[in-house]
Amino acid sequence: MRQAKISRTTGETAINVALNLDGRGKSNVATGIGFLDHMLDLLARHSLMDIEISAKGDLHVDFHHTAEDVGIALGQAFHKALGDKKGITRYASADLPMDEALTRVALDISGRPFLVFKVEFSRDKVGEMDTELFQEWFQAFSMNAGITLHVENFYGENNHHIAESAFKGLARALRIAVAIDPQNKDQVPSTKGLL
Repeated sequence: MRQAKISRTTGETAINVALNLDGRGKSNVATGIGFLDHMLDLLARHSLMDIEISAKGDLHVDFHHTAEDVGIALGQAFHKALGDKKGITRYASADLPMDEALTRVALDISGRPFLVFKVEFSRDKVGEMDTELFQEWFQAFSMNAGITLHVENFYGENNHHIAESAFKGLARALRIAVAIDPQNKDQVPSTKGLL
């Protein structure tokens, strides 16, 4: 069973995450940041991972700590749920259109975390969420999940669509990358023997 639970408490946030990589795409997310909840619901739905997140953060300061720490905790749960990574497909990419916006997400469950984030927004906020926090969330998730992650928006006008295409692209790529490769189900997909 590729599942994990993470509890993370700091002076700024208290976060609980439950993750099932082999789920049905169910979500129960409450971060206190409406747009982030929407993005994480989409992430669950399109990756077919079951995701539960409850977060309490210092939202009276701003949304930064909560958004980043949710990315950290979900990344930690993802890393833990993968275990020894035996049999995973490992690599994946997805080109995700969202109306006028098009974003590519490519990733490698490498154990070598790295983020390339080439996404620009024309507004400071989507809903009440600062658009600069999307990169913070992707950075926190990729570093703690142990994945090499490239996110590039080719074009788009609507900032909601740009953000949504990035999260849905991540979801579709993760869905492929965590899938068990039937030709290699007993092996770690690396010449090193571990990831």
